[in-house]
Amino acid sequence: MALHFQDDPLLWAGWLYAWDGMTQGDIAKVMGVSRATVNGYLAEARSRGIVTLTMDAARLSELSIAQALKRHFGLEGCVVIPPGDGERPLTERLGIAGAKVLQQLIRPGDRVGVSWGRTVMAVARTMPPLRVPDVEVVQVTGGLTATFDFSPELCISRLAQALGARSINITAPLMVSSPAVRDVLMAEAMLADQMRLARGADRLLFGIGSTREGSLAFESHLITPQDLEAAHATHATAVLAGRLIDDRGRPIAGPLEGRTIGLTLEELSRIRSRIAVAGGSDKVQAILSTLRGRYATVLVTDAVTGAGILQAEGVPEAPGGLRAVKKANSQGGTAVKTKKLINDPANIIEEMLEGIVKAHPNHIRVAPGHPRAVVAVDGPREGKVGIVVGGGSGHEPTFLGFVGKGLADACAVGNVFASPPPDPIVECTKAVDGGAGVLYLFGNYAGDVMNFEMAAELAALEDHEVRIVTTTDDIASAPLAEKEKRRGVAGNFFVFKMAGAAADKMLSLDEVERVARKANAATFTVGVALSPCSLPQTRRPNFEIGEDEMEVGMGIHGEPGIKREPLKPADAVVDEIMERIFAELPKETKSVAVLVNSLGSTPPMELYVVNRRVHQRLERKGIAVHATWVGGYCTSLEMAGMSVTVTALDEELTELLDRPCDCAMFRAG
Repeated sequence: MALHFQDDPLLWAGWLYAWDGMTQGDIAKVMGVSRATVNGYLAEARSRGIVTLTMDAARLSELSIAQALKRHFGLEGCVVIPPGDGERPLTERLGIAGAKVLQQLIRPGDRVGVSWGRTVMAVARTMPPLRVPDVEVVQVTGGLTATFDFSPELCISRLAQALGARSINITAPLMVSSPAVRDVLMAEAMLADQMRLARGADRLLFGIGSTREGSLAFESHLITPQDLEAAHATHATAVLAGRLIDDRGRPIAGPLEGRTIGLTLEELSRIRSRIAVAGGSDKVQAILSTLRGRYATVLVTDAVTGAGILQAEGVPEAPGGLRAVKKANSQGGTAVKTKKLINDPANIIEEMLEGIVKAHPNHIRVAPGHPRAVVAVDGPREGKVGIVVGGGSGHEPTFLGFVGKGLADACAVGNVFASPPPDPIVECTKAVDGGAGVLYLFGNYAGDVMNFEMAAELAALEDHEVRIVTTTDDIASAPLAEKEKRRGVAGNFFVFKMAGAAADKMLSLDEVERVARKANAATFTVGVALSPCSLPQTRRPNFEIGEDEMEVGMGIHGEPGIKREPLKPADAVVDEIMERIFAELPKETKSVAVLVNSLGSTPPMELYVVNRRVHQRLERKGIAVHATWVGGYCTSLEMAGMSVTVTALDEELTELLDRPCDCAMFRAG
């Protein structure tokens, strides 16, 4: 059975029927059962509500994340558990899922190598009694002197008890005082024999440790902050069986490596079946590093973490987080694929970039050897603060359309709706640093924050001074008291423009950063979605909405809004948006800039109707409109809908807004 369906044949049959469009005969062949059995599975799935005209969206999201992780990282299997219900902690739920996976994989005569940690112990504790003949459980690391109840010795003892298996310990510490002591111990015949047995493991069960301060690696005294401050460990992001790896999954050689007793990463990688069980938002970077290094063949994680990994890696989550069950009168049903003028979806970003550069050769170029790093032809110059923007594709002209003189100097390009990885961000930094420092500007999304922060750390190692400002203009995405959690949407346009103008004036890095933060604080956006978009990889809508419905506050990736209600006339929609903006616009505001933005397929005719009402509402408040832009400036592929952005202006921001710029897809002055 496919691992991402855990032990539920109803889900598997339902997926193949409703999502892959297979006949019952085809499903029977794939599942290795009779057609009559498939018929029974589907009937029961319908009665349980798992399958209607489509798959149940809540289950579909977990399965789609698992499939995307499996496909992108070449995993043999992946299990993604749903978000928690608050009743059981994540570690326990991961343990239950990990135990089910191990039950499916273990065979008579297997030798199971085991690491240690909270999640590994959770697997052992939740493993039901399972008597498999001739199974052995062996430590793959030395032991620990810590008093917690999930040490290597306790983990293998508990798992061996559940499996009725023989346990084999490594009778030496995991970390010793020096390489010389390690060499002496490794020469002992008993330890050498234990290591030989560990190397012969058929399966490996391991957790993934983070190198964040306060993580288990520090709690167990396995590593110290001083260890990570050493030059060899500055890129350490994860701990696997006591070994450090960097953000690309490469082993970190250094003093710690020479003092560690246990299987090396190369030896661990030779074990044919390697089950990693880990989750939690604080583990995204560590798990991503592990997957990049190909240390796991099977991953067990949770939906939130899985989605974060995909976003950080720049992989679109297919099919994109459907949130509702198909209704007869809804738009965006999954049964019909959308039409797109594309070739191979895997090449769409590179082909788009090639076309854009050919269309705008006087404005942008691609950094040599780095096709996802787009640089302004005239922007970077000596003594000027460099402006690097970036984010997922599918929002054009945001982000790369705003690269040019007087605005952004470079853009790191991600996959559709996915953050760019650190590498192109670093290349952009190198290309635009004229000696005055670099400012990163991007929307406030978990994957973008993680990858831009990682890039800033890497750039600092090469003596580039970097500052970061995230945009948070989407007032519907979080309450005012939690403004730092808000998303960055169409308001990027004004923040990028003003920060770019400040840099063009040759202001210092401190001043450019101040201007960016000031512009962001003065910018407010609310959007309304009318119909969904579809990713090139799936060509299926990423959400469903009734033909007479609208959703207020929906994000530019299809994130849930604040309410769904019947579609209203344009003026009523604008009134609702403007009331939310007026509630946060500073009371002393006398002048504003306005952006009426199409989310993709809403035409200029409708946008100008909206703009008319926006101006009416502002005029009646006694607020002057200094400048207005109407059109597609921050899109969401072909999504229907629009957003209104209002930026409160003072003399400084007005001057910066009016300063000329010349970009590939935008010009002013």
